Amino acid sequence: MNNKRVKPNLTIAQIVNMSMGFLGIQMGFALQNSNASRILQTFGADVEHLSLFWLAAPITGMIVQPIIGHYSDRTWTKMGRRRPFFLVGALLTAIALVLMPNIALFTAILPPLLIGAGMLMLMDASINVTMEPFRALVGDNLPSTQRSLGFSVQTVLIGVGAVVGSWLPYVFAEYLHIPADGGDGVVPLNVIYSFYFGAFVLIVTILWTVFTTKEYSPKELASFVGEEETEAEVQSSTNHNLGAIFQDFKRMPLTMKKLGWVQFFSWFALFMMWVYMTPAIADHVFYKMDGERNRLYAEAGNWVGVLFGVYNGVSAIYAIFLPRLANRFGRTKVHAFGLVIGGVSLISILFISSPNILLLTMLGIGIAWGSILSMPYAILSDSLPARKMGVYMGIFNFFITFPQIVCGFFGGMIIKYFFDSQPIYGIMLGGIFMLLGAISVWRIKE
Repeated sequence: MNNKRVKPNLTIAQIVNMSMGFLGIQMGFALQNSNASRILQTFGADVEHLSLFWLAAPITGMIVQPIIGHYSDRTWTKMGRRRPFFLVGALLTAIALVLMPNIALFTAILPPLLIGAGMLMLMDASINVTMEPFRALVGDNLPSTQRSLGFSVQTVLIGVGAVVGSWLPYVFAEYLHIPADGGDGVVPLNVIYSFYFGAFVLIVTILWTVFTTKEYSPKELASFVGEEETEAEVQSSTNHNLGAIFQDFKRMPLTMKKLGWVQFFSWFALFMMWVYMTPAIADHVFYKMDGERNRLYAEAGNWVGVLFGVYNGVSAIYAIFLPRLANRFGRTKVHAFGLVIGGVSLISILFISSPNILLLTMLGIGIAWGSILSMPYAILSDSLPARKMGVYMGIFNFFITFPQIVCGFFGGMIIKYFFDSQPIYGIMLGGIFMLLGAISVWRIKE
């Protein structure tokens, strides 16, 4: 007799509670993305070396996420198997957010650029400890019919958090009149206070998820229809040895392999944008204005925060419509459309010299970002076994970190030797790679 039952649908409020921590995580991530390059350049990093400093983040993520996924699949406590990792990761990320803009406090011990790279590594490792179990929790708690909705809700919260995080330095400077120009070798106070506020919100939102969300026990998960597994998968899921990760890597579903190419092109493009947008906009737009160079660079950095906030806001709004679009047109077609719009928008920045017109390009980049944050995971989740949702979501992160590592090693050389140290062409190259990602999506059958 078959005692299997259907995994129940959750309400919108339950899905929001389950993903609320993503709002705080993304505030920290946005603060890192929009301010790390300016902090590093404040302490003397050359533009062609910026991508090398950013390598700390993806290398750490490549190592940490599969391990966290492996153990979060197997670590059952009274709090569940995902929530303990949320809590520990949030505390570590908050510490990193407080320390990152205060590199100068440690310069008596080590060179500031080395400390900056170390802080990037600590921050990204901590964010990964927190983020990966959130992805797996959607697969744990939601039936297949609600997973597009679940990842879209996460994308909305990611967008809201990123808008706030990206705009904080600008808001603190323009509306709270906190000094925005720290001078040579000094991080401005508006940036420092932004990081402090981000740390506070991160802790609050993670605690929200921890105290409002229930996790299924192993016995409950096994009782649901669609959670059946092969004997090899069951045996592998009971293996606590880290070597099991390599076996899981070999057994990854075909859909995951094909998505790997899509992720490679998409995240190479994103990494180029995050690393080089501030120097590109400073050089291509702001340095053509009248004014002292340090002040113009600070204005460019603040404006990039606004731009990043806009594209994240657009992604949050777009994510509301993604479940309906995916149901009507298919997840792969919707994702290909998003990547095409994003690629064209990145390339168009090369032909724009007005700060305000740059806001229009963020509309297309926001559509692409909203799709990147949800559609690949929705496409992937249906092909993953329930007991290994965490480790495969962690392994899938390999296809996010690997392109960033490649870009980190070669991006600076491409900028220096092929583009004559003009970072605006790095943004253009990112657009081309995003278009290649759109082409790759068409190889995937749902």
